[in-house]
Amino acid sequence: MRSVIAGLPGSKIREVANAGLGRGDVLAFWFGESDEVTPAFVREAAAASLEGGETFYSHNLGLPELREAIARYTSGLHAPLGAERIAVTSSGVNALMLAMQALAGAGDEVVAVVPVWPNLTAQPQILGARVTRVPLKVEEGAWKLDLDALLAAVTPATRVLLVNAPNNPTGWTLERAEQQALLDHCRRTGTWIVADEVYERLYYREGARCAPSFLDIATAEDRLVVVHSFSKSFLMTGWRLGWMVAPPALIEALGKLIEFNTSCAPVFVQRGGLAGLAHADEFVPALVARMKACRDTLLPALAALPGVSVAVPDGGMYAFFRVQGQDDSLAFAKRLVAEAGLGLAPGAAFGPEAEGWLRWCFASRDPARLAAGVGRLARALGL
Repeated sequence: MRSVIAGLPGSKIREVANAGLGRGDVLAFWFGESDEVTPAFVREAAAASLEGGETFYSHNLGLPELREAIARYTSGLHAPLGAERIAVTSSGVNALMLAMQALAGAGDEVVAVVPVWPNLTAQPQILGARVTRVPLKVEEGAWKLDLDALLAAVTPATRVLLVNAPNNPTGWTLERAEQQALLDHCRRTGTWIVADEVYERLYYREGARCAPSFLDIATAEDRLVVVHSFSKSFLMTGWRLGWMVAPPALIEALGKLIEFNTSCAPVFVQRGGLAGLAHADEFVPALVARMKACRDTLLPALAALPGVSVAVPDGGMYAFFRVQGQDDSLAFAKRLVAEAGLGLAPGAAFGPEAEGWLRWCFASRDPARLAAGVGRLARALGL
């Protein structure tokens, strides 16, 4: 076995979750998914596909009709683009790995904005690349980017800049001026930008349909790959369906990589994705409204607890907070499971920059569960 594989750390979120397996009394907010089931119109479309016998391979890049639908959906939110820039993948994380396989190899430098979901920084390391971490900072109760530090870290030797915004776990979101500065700088250095924008629709600023995207300002030929997923905005976490927007010249190579990784996404799953996009205009805004209501239930309740500091997120589905005096997030998260029946993700899972913090997924069909969870946290803290 390669030493880099042997040295990969296990998931600290799973470590906490495993401590609560089999316990029906645990309020679980540790994973990054809603507790709502996938909408019926998606499930029915997939079932009809299976009933119709669609159990064979599809095109490496996805069903043509799904690529067209994704292009229309994306064009409705951002600058117009065609299906020739779309690759359908077996999940968003698969898309991220494909992007890394296409762009970064042994000895290459990848710069990543952190803290971030650990899979993103592990993928280039698996391929032998070196990862330089540029941390977000908490200023006046919010996570913010040190743009000057990031620009200084990205040099002509940097192969890929990896940015996840809206961010998991912090909820931090890039501002348009920051995106433009990064795009201009990476044009000068010849650096590829891989933008994980899977949470773009889970954005809570008044009047906004989605978070700012690099697709709003980039050209088709820019060195930019944008990764998306059906998991969050369409409640399809278990389906494993995503897509990539990339320059036309890169799409053919991505098709080859898909062949060598998964061959293609299952047809019945793609039919479910088509149904999701067909209902996006009515379904997604209602989901976002429910998510915002959950955020606005949880965040004030957490902030009201003595000794608790929480940054209000503009996007995503997480409250990221810390408790005074609790600097070992893994040990604290395990204690909350054992003693309070409260399941949260430890900040250490997202890198050393997030140690001492906890991530709470607030995507819940019943906001009362969130209030009950805050009560359990308060009792665990002796409040």
